[in-house]
Amino acid sequence: MHGYTQNKDDYAKRLRRIEGQVRGLARMIDNDEYCIDVLTQVSATTKALQAVALGLLDEHLKHCVSEAVAEGGGQADEKIREASDAIARLVKS
Repeated sequence: MHGYTQNKDDYAKRLRRIEGQVRGLARMIDNDEYCIDVLTQVSATTKALQAVALGLLDEHLKHCVSEAVAEGGGQADEKIREASDAIARLVKS
């Protein structure tokens, strides 16, 4: 079971909302909306996706990583490396 399973419905709901934001962005482009208004909505959508990513990362650390660390061994190192790599990707974006 994944760490986010308990909050799966919340994540799905948030992602559907973000999907709606992206469709709204496409409509704004189709309607030749003002550039700054489009950029403002892009920023809001980006922030929403980042919030989902941070939530998932938090769940991963609390569940998958802490469980692997408690068990010890090579799997703990692997889970920590995965989390570090995910953090690095989030920081780059």
